[in-house]
Amino acid sequence: MTGAIMAVVQRKPGALRNGAPFAEMPPAFRSLQQHLLKRPGGDREMVEILSLVLQHDEQVVLEAVELALKVGVPTKTHILNLLHRLIDGTPLSTPTIPAPAALMVTTEPQANVERYDALRRAREAHHAS
Repeated sequence: MTGAIMAVVQRKPGALRNGAPFAEMPPAFRSLQQHLLKRPGGDREMVEILSLVLQHDEQVVLEAVELALKVGVPTKTHILNLLHRLIDGTPLSTPTIPAPAALMVTTEPQANVERYDALRRAREAHHAS
């Protein structure tokens, strides 16, 4: 990704929709672009994500984008989170922690609409008097 392309999109995010200078973007960036440009403000969000390559290694940014696309959350916030986790060496997924037996539900809660109806009838009776 060249600095000239970044200069254009930072000044005019709408240039992302024209496509010509961006045809050579890696497939993950193009796929992300398709997702983001469908949403209001997607141009600006895409520019901010592309701008990450000016501050970080492009391969790491690309990996974060690919991971976000893979899990179906192609948003700037999620990509930033993944990027920082990759840079810091933090695990990308949190381990599953089993709940202690004392916190396990032994009796499933039951919906009791009769209680709600009783409260409603009491309120209606109060207002009628």
